[in-house]
Amino acid sequence: MRIGLISQWYPPESTFVPGQLARELARRGHDVRVLTTFPSLPLGRTYPGWRQRWNHRATDQGVTVRRVPSYPSHDRSGLRRAASYLSFAATSTLAAPRHLRGVDALYVYHPPPTAYAAAGLLRLLRGVPTVLHVQDLWPESVTTSGMAPSGLAGRALDRLLTATMRRIYHSCAGLAVIAPAMAEQVIERGVDPGAVRTVFNWTDEALFRPVAGTDAARTTIGHRGRTTVMFAGNLGLLQGVDVAIRAAAAVPDAVDLVFVGTGLGAEQARQLADELGADNVRFLGRRPAAEMADLYAAADYQLVMLRDLPWLRGTVPSKLQAALACGAPVLMSADGDAARLVTEGRAGLLCPPDDWRALADQFVAAAGLPTEQRVAMGRRGRQLYQDRMSLRVGVDQIEDLLSKAAAGRRS
Repeated sequence: MRIGLISQWYPPESTFVPGQLARELARRGHDVRVLTTFPSLPLGRTYPGWRQRWNHRATDQGVTVRRVPSYPSHDRSGLRRAASYLSFAATSTLAAPRHLRGVDALYVYHPPPTAYAAAGLLRLLRGVPTVLHVQDLWPESVTTSGMAPSGLAGRALDRLLTATMRRIYHSCAGLAVIAPAMAEQVIERGVDPGAVRTVFNWTDEALFRPVAGTDAARTTIGHRGRTTVMFAGNLGLLQGVDVAIRAAAAVPDAVDLVFVGTGLGAEQARQLADELGADNVRFLGRRPAAEMADLYAAADYQLVMLRDLPWLRGTVPSKLQAALACGAPVLMSADGDAARLVTEGRAGLLCPPDDWRALADQFVAAAGLPTEQRVAMGRRGRQLYQDRMSLRVGVDQIEDLLSKAAAGRRS
């Protein structure tokens, strides 16, 4: 097939799903052309060594990549985020008719939904079908993020985004969603159930894999011979980082809690740990991706958290796949599909979201678990990842959706 892939986020950014999908499809013999912008995630600035220009083309492992300019922003300003999304929608739509000429089907990575603009134009001009890969539900992820306006303006934005997403969903030949509950939520909005498929995200399997723990990595995370729980990834507004800090502060003799990463909530998290006098909570900041498997192996558990919001029950955060792929046992404070996966796979310990007392109890339980039981959890989690979430499994499903979309267009 000749496949067009449209995504505002693309390697070398940490949003690796579009890049790995493109390369794997090319490895399988497909002609893959990517339309994206210049890397700026997560700091909202164009990466050093890159210069935004109009006619930028490159070849990456058999994939032709065209980058178009856009306004880079990833801060807490809703207006600047909107400017970033809309600018990519404009420039990608201008470039799409030529760069994606002759493709049989399109893959669009969402969010943001404005990435669909170019696909919508090609559907109108040439009848090209699209498979939309839904990572977040809009408008919920916007209206609960703290960046949306309140009052009348907020309600107007909610109505606009709801109507826009319905139109996008209905115009696509197929929708890949990242969790079963998300599939149900999309279908409730009037989408044909036959067009929706649950495709769990995979992780970067070259980086996240089982490795032996080393003294150097244990030193890096400050392991001092007691149970160490690591939270690795985005310290954002939806992760409930404050819940973890309060739980750790309540049981200072049971566990050490280590945060690896940064995000919009990082400074507030540090302030809370200081206010609580939580000496067993440490912040390492961002670390190179190449170090993460070693850091995972140096900790005893990986902590996965989501706020108690109905729409988040259909979310499987990427840090879960990373932990499972590394064979790390999981401590989970979440509800919905992510929690069910861990329960069914017997891959970790769970407690309800937004309940620091329950999480503190689980910290104590985790500290008391025999080593052989913890190691067995990690092995089962690794098997769960290979069976249901791996790159091979995910690309098989998206390739099938694209094939059916292209076949439907020909018929």
